[in-house]
Amino acid sequence: MGKQIYVEILVRAPLDTVWNLTQQPDLHSRWDLRFSSIVPLTDGPPQEFRYEFRLPLHTVHGTGVSLGGRTGAGGAATSVLKFSTKDPLSPIGPGAGYWRYVPANDGGTRFITGYDFAPGWGRIGTWLDKPLIRPLLGWATAWSFDRLRLWAEEELDPRCTRNRWLLDGGTRLGAVATGVILVFRRPRPATVLTAFAAAAAASLIPRHPSIPRADRCLRNPPDRRAGQAPSSLASLAEPA
Repeated sequence: MGKQIYVEILVRAPLDTVWNLTQQPDLHSRWDLRFSSIVPLTDGPPQEFRYEFRLPLHTVHGTGVSLGGRTGAGGAATSVLKFSTKDPLSPIGPGAGYWRYVPANDGGTRFITGYDFAPGWGRIGTWLDKPLIRPLLGWATAWSFDRLRLWAEEELDPRCTRNRWLLDGGTRLGAVATGVILVFRRPRPATVLTAFAAAAAASLIPRHPSIPRADRCLRNPPDRRAGQAPSSLASLAEPA
């Protein structure tokens, strides 16, 4: 295990809305980049499930078990999870985590996650875990949380916000690539200036508010409780 991945976002929507979008497997897989599909195997509680994550040339399969409860003070809720996979191509091995739902003063919801896992890919995975795998998973989690926020607050379908993100990123990348090509083909002062302006515009023009951004999330717990797993996680059974 390594350093826990922590992500938190303020969703300006009722806790009931956030709970519904995160606790129903078919809705969860629509906004969460880390899962391509989630299929319940039991009704629970706790609920056992099978998950898939589609890579370009391979689909990772795994199983998990989760348990949610809405018994916290002031209407707060928690959900705990353990997951595992025997797929040798999975970048992560067995792990565990939690979701915490905390009512905010303005009627919104602080949605929090913390999770940890053993590296996959054997010794290579151990080497790549800290510099590559965890940063990528942390980014994917934060980006997904902002996509969830847009769904809960603005009723923007996750597929729509994903497409807007792809279009925005492709446009910015295309502007930079065009500038580089122009410089190589016509290395003149005017061309270099144009290329520099295109690169500056691609990096400085603000993204539209409807485009998901990972940097809208907190990546470190603001207090001790937020970064602490619920006690129910310790007693949760391991997935079959």
